[in-house]
Amino acid sequence: MTTDRPASYKGLFPVAPTPFHDNGDIDLEGQRRVLDCMIDQGVDGICLLANYSEQFLLTDEERRILTEDSLSHVAGRVPVMVTCSHFSTRIAAERAAHAREHGAALLMMMPPYHGAGVLRVDEQAIYDHFAQVQDAAQIPIMVQDAPLSGVHLSVPFLVRLATELPLVRYFKIEVPGTAAKLRALIAAGGDVIEGPFDGEEAITLMADLDAGATGVMSSALLPDLIRPVIAHHAAGDRDKAAAAYQRILPLINYENRQCGLRAAKIVMAEGGVIGSDAVRHPLEPVHPATREGLLELAREVQPLALNWGK
Repeated sequence: MTTDRPASYKGLFPVAPTPFHDNGDIDLEGQRRVLDCMIDQGVDGICLLANYSEQFLLTDEERRILTEDSLSHVAGRVPVMVTCSHFSTRIAAERAAHAREHGAALLMMMPPYHGAGVLRVDEQAIYDHFAQVQDAAQIPIMVQDAPLSGVHLSVPFLVRLATELPLVRYFKIEVPGTAAKLRALIAAGGDVIEGPFDGEEAITLMADLDAGATGVMSSALLPDLIRPVIAHHAAGDRDKAAAAYQRILPLINYENRQCGLRAAKIVMAEGGVIGSDAVRHPLEPVHPATREGLLELAREVQPLALNWGK
């Protein structure tokens, strides 16, 4: 395994939605347009095949096609992170190696889990899971610490991962009390916590930036409007950062609480980025009134995705 330290990653790494045609087939041309739109949004990187990409509704072959086609289309314009989570260490490692072979800059993965408390493994097994994927991938790994897994990842354990596994150095924290956990993680881990990231659509962004987050993983709905928040905060102008955040918080809140992963697709379909905002069953479209409520808020702040394709 190589242990050379690649360049650090920070800033905006939004999740790319996976567009479908109305019949549920993957829209590959739409996916390329999504990626182009995101680059025009001024992102620092793009995350593929995350939960907000509906990765849990994709076949293995669809994952392969999306990984290869997306990395080829981005062609190094921005770094691309590929999610390779799976309960099977072998499958996660194979996904990781495939992503690296096709140009991924880094990976994201959740700890192994299956079901709600039915199949769980202990900390040593989780450690070995990340170690084996690291050896297969040989590129940096982001640990996704999210309630979806139901796995508690303690701060001491996350610090152990970062200290003992040289490529496990990014952490997307999106649990209740994210800012407190970020602050504790940075204090305990110091320089080995190279990338403390905020998640969950940036719903707690200001608190997380105050706690020391250096990266943000939002959806692809409004990265161009999140960027000023990050820039002002990094420049030490918290008042301007807070004002920029207050302007977009109603839209972020509506996305987080009302629409979920459908929000970016709805706005991108309205803006001509993609042809359909379809999601795959058993997910259902939002109610028309909910859709209009989202678009009403989007029209007030005018994210790039709302007009990119018009």
